[in-house]
Amino acid sequence: MEPSNLALFWAGVIAVAILVYAVLDGFDLGVGVLFGTTKAEAHRARMMGTIAPFWDGNETWLVVIGAGLFATFPDVYAVFLGAFYIPVLLLLLGLVFRGISFEFRYRSKRMRVVWDWGFFLGSVVVTFVQGAAVGAMVRGIPVSNGQYAGSPFDWLHPFSILTGIGLVLGYALLGAGWLVLKSDGELRDWAYARVRVLAIGVLIVLALAFALTFDFSVLARDDLQTRRWGLVFPAIALLAMIGIAVGVHGRNDRLPFAMTVLFFIAAFLSLGVMFWPYMIPYAITVAQAAAPDESLQFLFYGGVVVLPVIAVYTIGVYWVFRGKVRKGYGRGT
Repeated sequence: MEPSNLALFWAGVIAVAILVYAVLDGFDLGVGVLFGTTKAEAHRARMMGTIAPFWDGNETWLVVIGAGLFATFPDVYAVFLGAFYIPVLLLLLGLVFRGISFEFRYRSKRMRVVWDWGFFLGSVVVTFVQGAAVGAMVRGIPVSNGQYAGSPFDWLHPFSILTGIGLVLGYALLGAGWLVLKSDGELRDWAYARVRVLAIGVLIVLALAFALTFDFSVLARDDLQTRRWGLVFPAIALLAMIGIAVGVHGRNDRLPFAMTVLFFIAAFLSLGVMFWPYMIPYAITVAQAAAPDESLQFLFYGGVVVLPVIAVYTIGVYWVFRGKVRKGYGRGT
């Protein structure tokens, strides 16, 4: 059964939204992870200043993903929530505490240590459960009669824990690249020192996860073997890592962040090669999960209006607040 053009369109929209979310919210979550690794208040204040105009808008793409799945692929939405009810709950709690901490740390000095921990732990939890969910999907989601057939803790597997740790390191690398791009002086030097270490950590975890994929997921292994052209994406990811090293060595402020973004794009496309045509690996395909074409067409008319507005708003914010953050545009800078 082949998916319709409308189903392919909406699958593409959701895929792009996931990638954009991973990059945009990834760097500010990464800054949150790095936030907890320094006690210097000057660094912490400037870290928050670099993401102040962006972090709230970045989460818009998470709403696009959730609403898009619910409306266009309801079977995927239902199975995904069944399989990842606990991770999704932890993600929402982490986002709540992270947002509250961001707003309150400058309004309550007595409780600042609490809000600082909330911002750091919220960022770590949100990142870890996203990575663990990816690992669980690589292993495969058990589905029976269109419903999730596993236990609430199937996602908490050693392989998923490894991918969760890997994404924490990956987002932290993205965040360090962002700090290099947006800051100067001591914070820039501090971030440069972390980029090299984090890149090595990501490479080690990625290599281990890639090797274990061939043990935990026969279908993923078979897809990579039959679609050998897809191996170009892991190769691009490796070249991106080399680009990060070149950027750090040459003190090119733009290169570490740009190459980390390229790394995430290549990693995402590698997953796409392993998963396609499944939306719930390896049980529900795009064609099986899609809502009726009449519904998809109705949603299409709304999507062609709303999605460009979100994209233009996002691009506009990044254009307005381009360049280094020197005087600061955050609450505490």
